[in-house]
Amino acid sequence: MTSMTSKSKTRHLPPGVRFRSRLLAWFDQNKRELPWRKDRDPYRVWISEIMLQQTRVAAVIDHYQRFLQRFPTVQKLAAAREPSVLAAWSGLGYYRRARMLHAAAKQIVDQGGSFPKNAAELLQLPGIGRYTAAAIASIAFEEPLAVVDGNVERVLERVVGKRLNEGRMWDLANQLLSRERPGDFNQAMMELGAIVCLPRQPKCLLCPISDMCRTQGESKGSENGARQKKQICYAFNHEDGSIFLVQRPPIATLMPMMWELPEINPINDGAPTWLRLRHSITVTDYTVYVTKAPAPEGTAGRWIPERRLNKLPLTGLTRKILRAAQVI
Repeated sequence: MTSMTSKSKTRHLPPGVRFRSRLLAWFDQNKRELPWRKDRDPYRVWISEIMLQQTRVAAVIDHYQRFLQRFPTVQKLAAAREPSVLAAWSGLGYYRRARMLHAAAKQIVDQGGSFPKNAAELLQLPGIGRYTAAAIASIAFEEPLAVVDGNVERVLERVVGKRLNEGRMWDLANQLLSRERPGDFNQAMMELGAIVCLPRQPKCLLCPISDMCRTQGESKGSENGARQKKQICYAFNHEDGSIFLVQRPPIATLMPMMWELPEINPINDGAPTWLRLRHSITVTDYTVYVTKAPAPEGTAGRWIPERRLNKLPLTGLTRKILRAAQVI
C-alpha cells in the first residue's frame, strides 16, 4: 500500500514523473512473488508471457513450473514432439499458443539457437505480436517499450477518464513509460490492473495514483460483457485400467487433435449423473455433467491406459474430470 506521506512527497513533481515514481514505489513494495520474476532469462520470460495470454495468473503458476521442468531450454522445446508439448500445455487452453510456441522454438534453433535480443527480432517469431515482443524485450533486455494489455488499457482509460483508440492507448503508455526501468514499469502497470484497478469494485483506496485518476474507478469502458451459461455432458467409461477417449479432428476450430471424453446427450438412457463440476472458457461458464456410461454406438475413439494419460494432450476440461475421478 502506498502511504499518504509518500504521495505528498511527490506532489511537486511533474505529472509524468509523479506517476512513474509512485507506481514503481508501489510495485517494489507490493509485487507478487511469481516464479517467472525470479530472473530475467528471456526464454523463461517468453514462456510466461505466452502462458499468461488470456489466462489467470493462478492457473499459470503450476503449469509454468512443470513446463520448464520438462523443457528447460529452447533447444529441448524445439526437439520435442508436438503431442508432448500439447500434453505439457494441457489445462491452459488456447492450444494454438502451444503450437506457435513450439514452432517459434524450432525457428530459433534453426537460426543458430540464440534467443532474439530485441522486439524487432522477436516479432519475426510465430505467435509473437506487438504486446508480447514489447513485454519480453522490456523485461529481459530493458528495451524501453511500453505494453498494452487488458489490465493496462483499463488503468489508462480510468486515469484519463475516457475511451481511447488503440493508437492513442499505445502512445500514452509510451509517454508514461520509465526509460530507466521499463520492464518493472510494464509489470507494475499490469500488476496494478490485476490486483487494484479491477474491472468491478476497484480498490481505489489502495491505488498509488488515485489522486491522479479522473474517474476513481467509475469508467465502464473496459469491463467485460455478460457471460454465457451452458450445460455439457460426458460419458466416463473406465474398464481394466483404461479410459475410453476420443480425439478432436485436425480441422476442429477449437483444440484440434486434443483428446477428451466423448460428449453425450444428458438424457441418453436416463443415465444418472456421477460427477458434476464447473468449468469456464473465455466468456462461457459450463455446468459439466459426467455419467458412468459407454459412448454412443459408433463413436470413434480409443482405450487409453491410465499410465499414458499424463503423456497425452488432453483438453483442460478432460484433465479436470479425470483428476476429480482420481484417475490422474
